[in-house]
Amino acid sequence: MDDATFQHESFGRSQSETKTRSLRSQSYRAVLKVNENDNDDDDGRYAKLKACHQRCANRTMRVLERNGSIFIKLGQHLSSMNYLLPLEWTRTFIPLQDRCPVSSFEAIQQMFIDDTGQPIAAHFDDFDREPIGAASLAQVHLATMKGTGAKVAVKVQHPALKEWVPLDLALTRFTFRILKLVFPEYDLEWLSNEMESSLPQELDFALEGQNALVTKRYFNTIDNSPLLIPDVYWARKRILVMEYIAGHRTDDLAYLDSNGIDRDEVSAALARVFNEMIFGDTPLHCDPHGGNIAIRRNDLRPKHNFDLILYDHGLYRDIPVQMKRDYAKLWLAVIDADQEGMRKYSRSVAGITDEQFPLFASAITGRDYRAVSKSVVSTRSAEEKEVISGAMGDGMLQELVQLLGQVPRIILLILKTNDLSEQYDSVRTLRY
Repeated sequence: MDDATFQHESFGRSQSETKTRSLRSQSYRAVLKVNENDNDDDDGRYAKLKACHQRCANRTMRVLERNGSIFIKLGQHLSSMNYLLPLEWTRTFIPLQDRCPVSSFEAIQQMFIDDTGQPIAAHFDDFDREPIGAASLAQVHLATMKGTGAKVAVKVQHPALKEWVPLDLALTRFTFRILKLVFPEYDLEWLSNEMESSLPQELDFALEGQNALVTKRYFNTIDNSPLLIPDVYWARKRILVMEYIAGHRTDDLAYLDSNGIDRDEVSAALARVFNEMIFGDTPLHCDPHGGNIAIRRNDLRPKHNFDLILYDHGLYRDIPVQMKRDYAKLWLAVIDADQEGMRKYSRSVAGITDEQFPLFASAITGRDYRAVSKSVVSTRSAEEKEVISGAMGDGMLQELVQLLGQVPRIILLILKTNDLSEQYDSVRTLRY
């Protein structure tokens, strides 16, 4: 891309982001001001706030799709933050888990020459020009390895990222700083800081290959684990060649039911996999969402009739041993409804004060605090869901943003895995 084109595109990205940011601020200020001054009942004010959430989410979605690059990654992060954002925002961004821009074959060909010194044809007998999937940072092509005939998935980074990432990170950082100035109570700068910390790891596909192999070796030692991780053939910083293993989304209920796969078993298996990463002796996969996990039927397994396939191993973090122990004791206290133990280990894990504890307990369990204090194993009722949803519009969201801004970053990444299980549990009881 020449300098003139880059400057033109840069102006367009910045202008669309700035315009949308301004419209979001105006919308929320207007609604919040009206809610303070009008005579509507609580239901009326709540309906106006929900409508504002949806308008702003729709506007933001359009900008994220237009700008692509790490803006798609930001949207994917937001789609999994049910513990923090209103439903209107997270639900709107879910399509970003699967729908992303595609780089041209010509751009991919040039990247192979730049990075390996050879064209694509030197590595593969066949290489599908159209990708089978595209994500925020990369896309995947099917290919046949030269010489061996092995069918592989070739993950290639979007070549344009090399030019756009510095600008997009700066825009993201600026956006959250402006949000903090306009709404000081909603400080989300920690999210842009986390992206700046994690992106260099996610953009290094050689590191991703190492992460995949380490995790694969670990789970191969776990008896009856249904987890499959594609093998890695070779990798460069922007190219990763893996074993091709296909599957369906875990929330494809029609596929599960038509293949006799028990939804409850899938839910339990997902929980066991990520609990092993949180509490076991292996790093934590920190980007779990519906687009990174697949399922396929497998009648050869002794305990399950399915495989769980885990993709995208770019971002892993080690959890300190003491934090694992304290977090385990926290959950034991939650299961036992042990208030004293919950408060003690919330303080050890995340520095939570007694005043902050009820909100933190709700965040990590996805339950109303009154339920947590009695029995978290009870089924969440429709009334409880409504109470939590209503609380987000009554000030809890502001308190939660402030709370999550002070806890260790690894706790936020653990919350993402909790959220994945909660999202699946919320759909597995539905009829299609």
